[in-house]
Amino acid sequence: QLQLAESGGGLVQSGGSLRLSCEASGLPLDHFAIGWFRQVPGKERQGISCISSDDTNIYYSEDVKGRFTTSTDLAKNTVFLQMKDLRSEDTGNYFCAAGPAQGKYCSEYISTRPRKFASWGPGTQVTVSS
Repeated sequence: QLQLAESGGGLVQSGGSLRLSCEASGLPLDHFAIGWFRQVPGKERQGISCISSDDTNIYYSEDVKGRFTTSTDLAKNTVFLQMKDLRSEDTGNYFCAAGPAQGKYCSEYISTRPRKFASWGPGTQVTVSS
């Protein structure tokens, strides 16, 4: 059974950088698409990035495109989310979650049906001060 755990969150000034990690255990990551999500109180969980099992399909939401980069290190069984030029609106709780390698997870579900993802981690808080 796949288990995910996020880390790397914290408090950063506007314009700063953070790198989040999503460490997997139980199963190898190359069996899964991994999505990154941001949630703020009172709002729906937003899919902001997704990387397919073979790294050929990578999605970014419009508000993070050009600032965030998702990558996979199979040796560490970890997916990273490098965040640069952080803004106050990036503040939120960040989650990673998995979907089977076959399917529309990075092409469709990340932006339209986040509940299709499973194996959610507990989240890591990112706070950007202005």
